[in-house]
Amino acid sequence: MPLILRIALPAPVYGLFDYLPPQNTGLHDLQPGRRLLVPFGRTERCGILVDTGNETAIARNRLRAARKVLDDAPLIDAEHLNFLRWVAGYYHHPEGEVLLSSLPVRLRKGKPPLAPRKDRIRLLEPDADVLAALERRAPRQWALLNWLKSRGGSASMSALRESFHNPHAPLRALQTKKLIALGPADLTDNRIAPPSYEPAPEQVGAIETVSAHLSRYGAFLLDGVTGSGKTEVYLQLAQQVLHKGRTVLLLVPEISLTPQLVSRLEKRLPGPLAVLHSGRSDREREQAWLMAARGQAKVVLGTRSAVLAPLPNLGLVLVDEEHDSSYKQQEGFRYSARDMALVRARRANCPVVLGSATPSLESLKNAIDGRYTWLKLTRRAGKARAPDMQLIDIRNQRLTGGLSPLLLQALANTLNQGRQAMVFLNRRGFAPVLTC
Repeated sequence: MPLILRIALPAPVYGLFDYLPPQNTGLHDLQPGRRLLVPFGRTERCGILVDTGNETAIARNRLRAARKVLDDAPLIDAEHLNFLRWVAGYYHHPEGEVLLSSLPVRLRKGKPPLAPRKDRIRLLEPDADVLAALERRAPRQWALLNWLKSRGGSASMSALRESFHNPHAPLRALQTKKLIALGPADLTDNRIAPPSYEPAPEQVGAIETVSAHLSRYGAFLLDGVTGSGKTEVYLQLAQQVLHKGRTVLLLVPEISLTPQLVSRLEKRLPGPLAVLHSGRSDREREQAWLMAARGQAKVVLGTRSAVLAPLPNLGLVLVDEEHDSSYKQQEGFRYSARDMALVRARRANCPVVLGSATPSLESLKNAIDGRYTWLKLTRRAGKARAPDMQLIDIRNQRLTGGLSPLLLQALANTLNQGRQAMVFLNRRGFAPVLTC
């Protein structure tokens, strides 16, 4: 019996599809994790080779040969392939749709992987006279240089685009003047900025507890009030893991949380950073995905889909705001990224930290039952103070436009001091009628 290829295809069908190998293809080119172009009905589709064998339930004369192998090496290693297949089985979703949805858009369509691009900017040593001239004659170039200097002299192109509108012209001018250098993502300094404050005893205790489990699996619930320094705990744990030569996965629930985290991670952690979320272009996401898959990215920061990205030598999984419902995919392939983060950590034999100021009930139950180690941060970090809060009973008060006299007086005092005030309404949507 000839060799049979078991291929996952993006179709709403449970199971794999059997094909014959392409003509003039050796066994060394048929490794699981590679993409193949195969005939499918009257069209062609891109699939992923999952397994090979010598037996099939399909009649020999009905088997079709794959068109060609698309990759020189597996895009997905065997360990990650097994994880994705397990996910498909756990959520009762067709394997092909799960495996292909984990790939960037271009790769799903059978296109070749993008070559590494120059995505890192490094500040060279500018002359003081040159800087003074730039401030007078080219303020945008001067602003870009100062921004780069504030980030330790090195930054990614994605961070630049988030901070400057249309930065390409001043960037080219600075490169021509040899004030900056562009290089691939692994062009980064290993300088690490120290924390802006001394960690509190509770933070130190949390860091030491997780650090004792860096070589084995353990689930930790980091239950800290707002401003208690959970991110600092993440950063110091990540530094230890990177020092051991392993990688870190950090999940956040919303795209809006990534810019501020990117800035802190680039200042505090050595090595390239890959950012995966839907706010980036298809090509940017593919570059970041390939960096993660090739082991070039030491830290992967992303929203829920990042949990499906390949990460060889994973050493730490961090889930920020673990209670957030955004971690649940509600359309198509439905899954919980927080739950899959726990599974990834267990399979990688590394710790996972779930952080939140308002932990989910299921995480609290697991902490109470001892399945998770419960770490508490009850005080705000550094010099931060909790706001003064007052609860006002308005049942017997005369309201003006829905606002109590005490609130109106507080607003007036704030405005008289030349300061700003924010008023939040506990309503969503719209009302067709407004009564004054």
